[in-house]
This record gives sequence, C-alpha cells and structure tokens, in this order.
Amino acid sequence: MSKVIIRLEHASVRFNLAMQKQRGIKEHVMGLLRKELLFQEFFALRDINLTVQEGESWGFVGRNGSGKSTLLKLITGILRPYEGTVQVNGHVAPLLELGAGFDMELTGRENIVMNGLILGMTNAEIRAHFDDIVAFSELEKFLDVPLKNYSSGMKSRLGFAIATCVRPDILIADEVLSTGDRAFQAKCEQRMQELLKDGTTLLFVSHSPGAIRKMCNKVMWLNEGHVKMVGDMETVMDAYEK
Repeated sequence: MSKVIIRLEHASVRFNLAMQKQRGIKEHVMGLLRKELLFQEFFALRDINLTVQEGESWGFVGRNGSGKSTLLKLITGILRPYEGTVQVNGHVAPLLELGAGFDMELTGRENIVMNGLILGMTNAEIRAHFDDIVAFSELEKFLDVPLKNYSSGMKSRLGFAIATCVRPDILIADEVLSTGDRAFQAKCEQRMQELLKDGTTLLFVSHSPGAIRKMCNKVMWLNEGHVKMVGDMETVMDAYEK
C-alpha cells in the first residue's frame, strides 16, 4: 500500500497588497510606525485540500494567476500557510524559478557544487555525479563561463540536470519544459519518466496540455486560488480543454 507523501488540509495563502503608493523607504517606515499604511487582503490560495500518494504524478493547470506556482512554493516550504496545514514527507528537489539557487557571477562548475549543496547533496555525491550532470546538461564547453552569460535555456538545462542527478522522493517542476530546444525537452521528459518508474513523486505545472497528459495521472485545476476540479488526468483535462 502506497504511503501518503504530501497532505494539505484547508490550506490558504494570504498576501497584503498595499493600497497606496509610497515615494520611498523613509515614507514607508514612517507610515508603518504611524499605522497609516492601508492594505488589501488577497488570498492567492483558499481552502486547498490535497493528498498525494508516493509515486503518483500530479499535474496542476489553470490560467496565469490561478495559484499554481504559489501552491508549489507552499509545498516546498518557501511559503507558509495562513490557514490550514501542510505535511511533506521526503526529500524535495524543486525546479521552480529559472536561476533559483544559482549565483550569476559564479561559473557553471561552481554553481553545480553550490546548487547541489543547497539541494541537500553531500560533497561526495556531487563529485560522484559531476560528470553525469555536465553530460546531461550538454554544457561541457561552458563550464568555466559565468552563469550571467548563459541563455535562459542553458540555465534551465543545468538546473534540471543537478536536481535530477540523484533520485529525489519528490520532484517539483514548474514550467521546466518551457525553455530549451525540443530535443532537450524530450530528454527531460525521459528523465522524469525514469524517475517515476523508480518511485519518485512528481508535481508538475505546465501550460502545455500535451505535456500534462503525457507526464501525469492525476490533475488539479485551479481558478483564482480555488480548486475548480480534481481527479484523474483524462477527466480533468477533457473538462479543462473544453
């Protein structure tokens, strides 16, 4: 019997949106001290319930601003719930924002080490997988070039190669296949399929219905921070695409 690896119960994320424009830091601080700043309450996610079993592959769909990326940040611990609870059991490899965890002034070689450590790898693991990371990313010629000179596709390739060089319990991918050429996208899909076969749980955000249909067996459809529909991939995607 599969174990529950992620559980969200009545989880909400709230932000405060400033209702007045401040001209500078001094004016903002003075407004805080005088309690004169006005904020509007905005719920990016509201009352989200989600149970993910080990080894499942979940897709998250919805229009821009529907809360998909916020949900992934909630699961990775970048954001805390305003209400409700979030439980995650296992090692998470997040691929959320292009360049997250990278230092643009450092070389590709240096960033492999630094990013690997951020993801919880040991120095021994990084050394053992270094050649595989470089080969998968296809960046052999650019290892000693600062990342600030990399294209967006090159950064994405490097980030994906580092995050998937060892099997994580949970792989969280936000639009990871939206950059890079078609051949590399196919390579990433194959790597994710291999991880799924080995038991990795996948949480996948994409605006490509084809990618969701190919990679996922369950889907949550979000709309303006609320769950519009959740269930098996074909049922939810058929409704979403209509």
